[in-house]
Amino acid sequence: MASPAPADDALADDLSLALRLADAADAESMPRFDSVDLDVALKPDRSHVTEADLASERAIRNLIEAERPGDAIFGEEYGSSAPASRRWILDPIDGTANYLRGVPAWGTMIALEIDGIIRLGVVSMPAMSRRWWAAEGLGAWTVAHGSPRRIGVSSVESFDEASLSFQSIAQWRDAGRLDALLDLQERVWRDRAYGDVWSYMLLAEGRLEIVAEFDVKEYDVAAAAAIVREAGGRFTSFEGSDSLDTLSALATNGLLHDDVLRLFHGDPT
Repeated sequence: MASPAPADDALADDLSLALRLADAADAESMPRFDSVDLDVALKPDRSHVTEADLASERAIRNLIEAERPGDAIFGEEYGSSAPASRRWILDPIDGTANYLRGVPAWGTMIALEIDGIIRLGVVSMPAMSRRWWAAEGLGAWTVAHGSPRRIGVSSVESFDEASLSFQSIAQWRDAGRLDALLDLQERVWRDRAYGDVWSYMLLAEGRLEIVAEFDVKEYDVAAAAAIVREAGGRFTSFEGSDSLDTLSALATNGLLHDDVLRLFHGDPT
């Protein structure tokens, strides 16, 4: 059984901290963005890591350790601390490949899990001057060159009016699911590979209806899941589980979710 949601005031305080964590990360990532001498290395899994990834996660961790010393932290670059009932889940730069090539579609992802439930999320994309945030029961919000505004998913109910975003053809092929992607692509109104966290934020704003990808870790999706769910959408694994540690993700506006799952698993009716 899910634990009761924290009191709104306490969660609002956590959200305020999460927004300051994003500020701290932005202060590290933006000065290094599009730099001609950016320090880049390969991790054991052959993915890239930059000095900005490391500096951004350090800045977030330092602030959490100062203000929430009893909380656990799980980050992409520096791993997990000792377990606790409250756990911050961090991706300092989602879209590192974009970052190191000077493409502005990258962002910092910060989520807070309490008693096993993702309660809030913040996504900051400073190179695009965009930020999104949500907390359970407090709504999903964004700001872009102005005042914050509440966001929500679309009301599209049929594939022929829906827009799909996927990560890459290679990702679906490697997962053995390329046929499912091509089938869905034939049914929707529009398909694009916006990629990474931006796809989920477009969905939360009601600008597209389906996002799906494979080979994702908790830190790749936790903040996005919080925002999509609070915006009225659904966020599950490819199999339909609410767990975020299954290496797959399916987000929709909610109205199309069951239809997408049936199509993926051989029952398009």
